Amino acid sequence: MVSARQGDTIVSTKGQVILPKAVRDRRRWGPGTRLVVEEMADGVLLKAVDAFPPARPEDIFGMLRYRGPAKTLAEMDEGIAKEIRRRHARGRY
Repeated sequence: MVSARQGDTIVSTKGQVILPKAVRDRRRWGPGTRLVVEEMADGVLLKAVDAFPPARPEDIFGMLRYRGPAKTLAEMDEGIAKEIRRRHARGRY
C-alpha cells in the first residue's frame, strides 16, 4: 500500500474536495471519473468505479448474433486492421 503525504486540501462549503493534480494524473482520474467513497477507521478510501459491471462469459454469450461460417484468426485480424485503417483515415486514431 502506497502511503505518502500528497498535500493538503480543504472541504468546501458544498462538501467538495480537490484532489492534487499529481494524484489524479497517476491514477488517470480525469474529469467525470466516478469514485466510490469507503469510510475507514482512520479516514476515507477513494476508488474508481469500474466502467462496466463485472460479467461472466455465460451472461454475455450470444449477445452479438452471427450467422455463417466461423471466421479464422487471420480473417478476424484483417477485420480489426481494416477498422483501424478506417478510423485512422477519419482522424479518430
